[in-house]
Amino acid sequence: MGRKVTLATCTLNQWALDFEGNLQRILQSIKIAKEKGARYRLGPELEICGYGCSDHFFESDTILHSFQVLAKLLESPVTTDIICDVGMPVIHKNVRYNCRVIFLNKKILLIRPKTVMANAGNYRELRWFTPWNKLREVEDHFLPRMIQEITRQDTVPFGDAVLASKDTCIGSEICEELWAPNSPHIDMGLDGVEIFTNASGSHHELRKAHLRVDLVKSTTIKNGGIYLLSNLRGCDSDRLYFDGCAMISINGDIVAQGSQFSLQNVEVLTATLDLEDVRSYRAHTSSRCISVRHCFANSIYYLTRKLLLHSTLRMVITICLSSSPAFTDDYLGPACWLWDYLRRSKQGGFLLPLSGGVDSSAVACIVYSMCRLVCQAVDMGNKEVLHDVRQIVGDENYVTTTPNELCNRLLTTCYMATENSSTETRERASMLSQQIGSYHLTPTIDTAVKAVIGIFTSVTGNVPRFRAHGGSWRENLALQNVQARLRMVIAYLFAQLSLWTRGLPGGLLVLGSANVDESLRGYLTKYDCSSADINPIGGISKTDLRRFIGYAIDTFQLSALTSILSAPPTAELEPLTDGLVSQTDEEDMGMTYDELSVYGKLRKVVKTGPYSMFCKLLLMWRTISPRQVKAE
Repeated sequence: MGRKVTLATCTLNQWALDFEGNLQRILQSIKIAKEKGARYRLGPELEICGYGCSDHFFESDTILHSFQVLAKLLESPVTTDIICDVGMPVIHKNVRYNCRVIFLNKKILLIRPKTVMANAGNYRELRWFTPWNKLREVEDHFLPRMIQEITRQDTVPFGDAVLASKDTCIGSEICEELWAPNSPHIDMGLDGVEIFTNASGSHHELRKAHLRVDLVKSTTIKNGGIYLLSNLRGCDSDRLYFDGCAMISINGDIVAQGSQFSLQNVEVLTATLDLEDVRSYRAHTSSRCISVRHCFANSIYYLTRKLLLHSTLRMVITICLSSSPAFTDDYLGPACWLWDYLRRSKQGGFLLPLSGGVDSSAVACIVYSMCRLVCQAVDMGNKEVLHDVRQIVGDENYVTTTPNELCNRLLTTCYMATENSSTETRERASMLSQQIGSYHLTPTIDTAVKAVIGIFTSVTGNVPRFRAHGGSWRENLALQNVQARLRMVIAYLFAQLSLWTRGLPGGLLVLGSANVDESLRGYLTKYDCSSADINPIGGISKTDLRRFIGYAIDTFQLSALTSILSAPPTAELEPLTDGLVSQTDEEDMGMTYDELSVYGKLRKVVKTGPYSMFCKLLLMWRTISPRQVKAE
């Protein structure tokens, strides 16, 4: 017969402080879960208010509106006869917590606060929330009157507890708790919890997807059990892009995995699993059975109903998707982020200063891949994406045809030439623009450069010269920076007015193209084209960008990238020699980009200082002497 249960986890594209929109997406996910026969629905972290509320978490309005949304969820007939697990901030005894609110049929079963905060790198949860440190303790939480009127409950359990039905036991984790060395699921599993849930707000990062998959698998490979992970999707008003990829695991195997990169606002993943498989798996593991004697008992709150379904219920077919390779991440993650950012900004597209080099060409390819994703979504009947496209282009009847045609509407590329620009880079930029379909501009900015230098000369009486013409290094650097900074000013001018000249509505977001290696090294001009509204490659190394360009040559059939990939990187800010480039980035930096990428990883990822880096390089570069390593 078995003991089967159908569970649902979801990925939602929630917006910070968009309470009405967030409510509708939550209701839609619950409706889909019920239609698939699920008895338990798990949503992502802080889904009611949005994860990226930042200092708005300090405002009492954010808490108030979150409870108003909760009230509508409790009253909705959509939430009847399904256990709903939603995320929102809650103030308990004048302390703000990041919580899960679990309810069924207008009754709140448990409010479970987060015990481990994410407070490193991109996260600052300790600024807004306090971790619940009373492990396995529960207190009474007094509900607001608006909730009391619906639930007929004055108080509900608040704290570190698990829920037990007549046939199984469910325990909750919240995002960072999965990554902690002493994750709650360890003791919960030893104490008999069979179903674990994790509501996450986990952002996209290169090569992070396989770590998340491995973590979910590892939760139950030793201890047995069912593990559900829900995650956010979209940019949620910040620099981060949350990449979805909800999962369901049983006994160490991923049995269902949602899409990592998608333009869908709501994605629900369900699986029908047999609890007898969990019990059999655990019972034959002798070491686990012995460990049970030493575990700590959890606080338990009981449900007066079963979660099990009839054993003849048709099994839900699920597909396990492998994590994406790194070069796929390079463009799909930033491409989805760009689309989310664009549709929320209400702008008409992007403007990209396209130099004909690897960095700006990679950004152009990321936008092109975004256009491909949009066209694919529209072709598959996604009406929300089509609505967003029409909003962006300002045409209610617009219909996408090809990625190239859409790219022409959404991407303006601009090659800003000076007398120091080579014919080769101009042609490479033009050819790439033709192949992806962008609207391409080729202004010459020498007049502006000479005007700015003329102002300096009229005031000081001095005429600065390039190094090649006998000038000092200070003159040479200043003349380079003038060109670079003027490109930023001109880029923003064209971003604001180029659609106007085409008779189209809106303005454009300026895209940057400074990679992470150059940013760490400081090899850039302040307030040049590295200054932009958003930079899709700001966290990607030159090495990974080269790999992505190689991948795009074959995948997108962009032959123009071949010459771009083989050309030496150059800023083209110094005079040409016989019409040829005399300046290269690697010569200016005194190191290769491959070396710079190694330095970047040692500094940013491994967190080494100069001495520690030297010691590690001695082992990595054994073919050269310590003196040479020091010189490098």
